[in-house]
Amino acid sequence: MKIVWTDFAIRNLKNIFEYHVEKANRKIAHKIKQKILTSAKQLISNPESGQLEFYLESLNQNHRYILEGNYKIIYRIVESNIVINDIFDVRQNPIKMIDEKRIIDS
Repeated sequence: MKIVWTDFAIRNLKNIFEYHVEKANRKIAHKIKQKILTSAKQLISNPESGQLEFYLESLNQNHRYILEGNYKIIYRIVESNIVINDIFDVRQNPIKMIDEKRIIDS
């Protein structure tokens, strides 16, 4: 299996990085980004380790997630790929997870 990041997930990861650079510092931002990337990589050996994402069940695409700090790494398994669809800050209202951009880029 290999990991494929959607453009939407990449943008969100960049936004998370930039947010932490501004609110904390570059070192902390790199640390958070690295933890997210490392957690995503562990899916290669354990692709079904994440729980099914309740808020995306209506899409019937079997979205799953794993947690890294305050972030959900939302993914699904498509053939022999693990598609990372979103990095979602769990401190937000979970209803935001269902916005049109997230659904289109899935």
